[in-house]
Amino acid sequence: MLAYTGLLFLILPCFVRSGRLDDYVKTEGAWIYSAHESTYPTVSVEECAEKCNVETQFLCRAFLFTQKNQECITTADNSHTQLMVRRQNVVFYEKQAFLLGCKLGNGANYRGTATKTVSGRSCQRWASNIPHIPNYTPENSPHADLEENYCRNPDNDTTGPWCYTVDVNLRWEYCQIQNCEEECMFCSGENYRGKISQTEDGVTCQHWDSQIPHLHGYNPSVFPDKYLEENYCRNPDWEPRPWCFTTDSNKRWSFCSIPRCAELPPAVEGETECYTGKGQVYRGVVSTTISGRTCQRWDVQDPHTHSRTPGNYPCKGLEGNYCRNPDNEKEPWCYTTDRDTRWEYCQVPKCGLVAPVLTNEGGPTDCFNGNGYNYRGTTSVTRSGKRCQEWDSMTPHKHLKTSSNFPDAGLVGNYCRNPDQDSVPWCYTTDPSVRWEYCRISKCNTGRPQSPAAIPVPGEGDEAPQVSDGQPDCQIGSGVTYRGTRTTTSSGRTCQKWSAMTPHSHRNFTPETNPNAGLEGNHCRNPDADFNGPWCYTTDPQKSFEYCDDIPKCEQQPNECGRSTVEPKKCFGRIVGGCVSKPYSWPWQISLRTSFGAHFCGGTLIDTKWVLTAKHCLERSSNPSAYKVYLGIYRDSALEPSRQIINVDKIVLGPNRNDIALLRLKRQTARNNFKSQSQKVKYERQRIDKSK
Repeated sequence: MLAYTGLLFLILPCFVRSGRLDDYVKTEGAWIYSAHESTYPTVSVEECAEKCNVETQFLCRAFLFTQKNQECITTADNSHTQLMVRRQNVVFYEKQAFLLGCKLGNGANYRGTATKTVSGRSCQRWASNIPHIPNYTPENSPHADLEENYCRNPDNDTTGPWCYTVDVNLRWEYCQIQNCEEECMFCSGENYRGKISQTEDGVTCQHWDSQIPHLHGYNPSVFPDKYLEENYCRNPDWEPRPWCFTTDSNKRWSFCSIPRCAELPPAVEGETECYTGKGQVYRGVVSTTISGRTCQRWDVQDPHTHSRTPGNYPCKGLEGNYCRNPDNEKEPWCYTTDRDTRWEYCQVPKCGLVAPVLTNEGGPTDCFNGNGYNYRGTTSVTRSGKRCQEWDSMTPHKHLKTSSNFPDAGLVGNYCRNPDQDSVPWCYTTDPSVRWEYCRISKCNTGRPQSPAAIPVPGEGDEAPQVSDGQPDCQIGSGVTYRGTRTTTSSGRTCQKWSAMTPHSHRNFTPETNPNAGLEGNHCRNPDADFNGPWCYTTDPQKSFEYCDDIPKCEQQPNECGRSTVEPKKCFGRIVGGCVSKPYSWPWQISLRTSFGAHFCGGTLIDTKWVLTAKHCLERSSNPSAYKVYLGIYRDSALEPSRQIINVDKIVLGPNRNDIALLRLKRQTARNNFKSQSQKVKYERQRIDKSK
């Protein structure tokens, strides 16, 4: 193995020292405690990365950087060795190499924590001479990170990572390290991160951030956890395998040909008695639905044909007719043996579930009192628009704020809560790079929540409200344009002048570096567009900075044409398993019902006589008289005075695999007070082949 030593030193330093931040994974709002750390004051984030790369006191796996304090802390630990905790205005950068539990190529850059060989023998410590005197040690191979007894590849062996063993009769052996999903895929390719960019029939993929030639809703900025990079094949929506939109204007999308990995897929520790999160690892034997119907076997196509088969979803436990969740629904479900009922959710208990007491159903008065500890509303979106992670889920962020650890905090679903009595409700986000954020909820005593539609974008001609005698001192949106006279924080601390360097030294937020941010004097401002609002450095030596988050919001502006009168809540789920909306916030939404008034599907009013819905909703009958359209309602009971009931006189089904259909109404809809000047909806053509 000595023959590869010279080549090693040409390869590994390139990985460790390339492009400063390129080799780091970024997580906002996270902190980690370590016994080995070094602090470097007043440096940039790029300089902090370089400090970590050349750290000599210990092996640096990560660093913490505080933007407002401009403090850099390098650390020997990362999220695999210590639990991350929630911390405001801190960004945690981890070296990618130390996060991979799999190997790329021959594993020369593998920095995982495997300590067993293929035969199950334990690895000898690299710094030890017992029982074998090693050729490779931490001293003579400093760039190979020969820590503890972890499997490594210090000589660039073509087969992969190895280690010396504690067996006196076997000097060394290869380790069983799984390949990363870059050259092949496990299961349905949900975690495939390779660079194949052609469909199985040879057509080049369309870039995910492009809308040409096909319009779609899979924007990388909206789904950061799906790694929609370049035009690489991905599986963001639980299809049987990775796919992409194509550059062929006549072919919207197609599956990609990704080889399956030869190794066994990662083991799943199943739940058998109850489920956590959405029940994706539930492997129990419940086989009846909530209405008592018997489940259809996953491997048969009668009475319902479908694509959720064991062959298409090999890692989802689709055995027999047991309830499962192969496609990220809100809970386990199954197809039924009833020909008139295609599928239903199952009667599987949720682990540790206490029936939630929800208030306001996300309505216009969805607000909180005090610090929001008792808030039990249904908002599930942060101030920056990110969707919340389920409290009982550990993906993408591991944490301890679960319903079992905080049984009285109302940690149900992914609703915003305040289990640790922070200043306002918050949640972990589904964005892997942002651990947590405060939520988009107003205090009850500040009036009606402001519509996101009324919040101007800084730099587009919007002006802050003038502050004069008799006029309220208020902020628009996150307060980037706030130029009021507030000089104390929410806790009552006096603000430090932005031009002053005592008691807190800083260099990024001064009148000179930000001449257009209004940093004259010591007024509360938001020079870094912080979603939490205006802030300032304080004159308290023990408190570097603090928010002025009780500055009232300005009056809501008049509605624009085509926008609803009631502020809509941003929901990220599909129609099934979505979130509770605010009454009348979606006035163009319709309830598609049977001729006797039973709701079974939704739809969208796109013209005064036309409704857009899903083709699979019309499988029960091709006769227009079998359906009625209900408009102007919020509840299933449909007793609102604004209710309109209109019969259908024509059905137009979409072509081929497109799951869309049009319904022509027998008469025009009537306008009411909840509709704005134009209620026609521009339909965003998304790939909608998602029905079960």
